[in-house]
Amino acid sequence: IYWNYGCFPQTWEDPSVEHPELGVLGDNDPLDVVEIGRITHQPGDIRRVKVLGALAMIDSGELDWKIFAIDCEDPLASELHSMGDLEALLPEVVAGIREWFRWYKLPDGKALNEFGFGGRALSTNEALAVIDETHEAWKKLRSQDDSLAGGLWTGRR
Repeated sequence: IYWNYGCFPQTWEDPSVEHPELGVLGDNDPLDVVEIGRITHQPGDIRRVKVLGALAMIDSGELDWKIFAIDCEDPLASELHSMGDLEALLPEVVAGIREWFRWYKLPDGKALNEFGFGGRALSTNEALAVIDETHEAWKKLRSQDDSLAGGLWTGRR
């Protein structure tokens, strides 16, 4: 793949909450981040990123957000502020990433992934709202002890 892939810490896609428009539950994971810059990062790197937008991927009936971002130190960061900027400057990137995520589980015998909102990439503000929502879900999860967290480790006994 030609991008960096990771997650936003302190976020959680709650599997008990149904998305009001898409009618699917969260995937029980942190938010995925697709960093589209030109710098290759190493596993475990922690980077400051600028959020550009989001795709609402539906994987096996679960909502699995893909947040598009660019490393703040990337040479393109000063030119990219939104999904519109990304589409204008690098017109094939969003479509290429969407198609990769649509097909990537097929070799494992799973179905093609789908995308909510007709496959449209959501705006920066919409993506930031998803980040805020999943951060609040993470805080709620962390307030529970491990026995109430559905098998997830919360650091509380």
